[in-house]
Amino acid sequence: MSSGMIGRKLGMTSVFDEAGDQIACTVIEMGPNVVTQVKTGETDGYGAVQLAFGDKKPKRTSNAMKGHFEAAGVTPKRKIREFRDFEGEVNLGDEVRVEDVFEEGERVDVAGVSKGKGFQGVVKRHGFGGVGMQTHGQHNRQRAPGSIGAASYPARVFKGMRMGGRMGGKRVKTKNLAVVRIYPEHNLLLVGGAVPGPTGSLVEVYKK
Repeated sequence: MSSGMIGRKLGMTSVFDEAGDQIACTVIEMGPNVVTQVKTGETDGYGAVQLAFGDKKPKRTSNAMKGHFEAAGVTPKRKIREFRDFEGEVNLGDEVRVEDVFEEGERVDVAGVSKGKGFQGVVKRHGFGGVGMQTHGQHNRQRAPGSIGAASYPARVFKGMRMGGRMGGKRVKTKNLAVVRIYPEHNLLLVGGAVPGPTGSLVEVYKK
């Protein structure tokens, strides 16, 4: 079976464990996924299973991808992703469900595209503390970056200088999250803590 699945982030909730402690959880709709391609070392040079999730309108699907999905006997899907490590026999068109891959109590990694924050300053983007208090002539400098370069030598700003700029909207992987609950009848997976992306975004969940 696959070493991971594609899901949709539905939001956050909380559950109580046996000791009565409250655990903040992210609810992920885990498919079901379908197998759209099986790669082997003989044909592709490596072994992997390709899963797909989320329905997509045929008119918004390219002809090449239509043929790819037709070969697997499935309707066009919104997202596909390869998972290298898999066990057992997997065939085209097989349905992969959350209870087939994950177990309560195990650890997983969740990858997705983080929320876009737009153009942000150094305090929000890098955690700067500003340039001190308003005394001694400091006026409206609390969120300023301060000096960014040296003097006549090297007479330039070094690459990688932490400055204001676009924040968020990048692929992020949150590691070592616990699987708190599994609801097979609703295809839901609850993981402890927060995962990247806004509500409704697609994420990938990988077994450790």
